[in-house]
Formats: sequence, C-alpha cells, structure tokens
Amino acid sequence: MKETGLARLIRAAYKLLGLMTFFTVGEDEVKGWTIHKNTPAVEAAGKIHSDISRGFIRAEVFHYQDLVTQGDAQGIKEKGLLRLEGKEYLVQDGDCMYFRFNV
Repeated sequence: MKETGLARLIRAAYKLLGLMTFFTVGEDEVKGWTIHKNTPAVEAAGKIHSDISRGFIRAEVFHYQDLVTQGDAQGIKEKGLLRLEGKEYLVQDGDCMYFRFNV
C-alpha cells in the first residue's frame, strides 16, 4: 500500500524532531503518546499522568508488532513476549505499555 503525502510528511517531521510513539492498551481503548527518543519509562509514564510517574513500579511492555502477529494479549503472554521493565528502560518506538504504579 502506498503511503500518502500527509503520512510521509508526518514521518519526516517525527524523524527531524526526534519523536516517536508508544501506546497504552486497555480493555476498551488503545492510545498513542508522542515522546522524544531515548525517553525513560518513568518519564513516559508522566506523559499520561504525574501520579503514574511519581508512583512508578514497573512497566509491562511488548511491541505492537507482537500484537499483530499473536492476535491478543494472551498470545503475547503464552509466547513469552511480555517483558517487565524498570524506570530506566528506554521506551522504543511502537512499544505497548501498561504501567504498574502505587500512590
């Protein structure tokens, strides 16, 4: 499928500005968040809400491509593709994250 001009412009702008996207995945919603490359997980959590950053424990992480190939969260877990990462983990473009926190 050919990429549209708008999609190419957005991709070029993201690259020029050093931006990337990570996702939060819930039962009813998937949301994309824009952050700078080399952002630690604890800072990415703060993009969602400062309480999540303040009470950060760990992040459950998988890549969106794993969701495409496995079909659902259960398949990701069964294949051992779900990882637990700490505060210093550098979020990767396309990561899907669930933040464990306590405030």
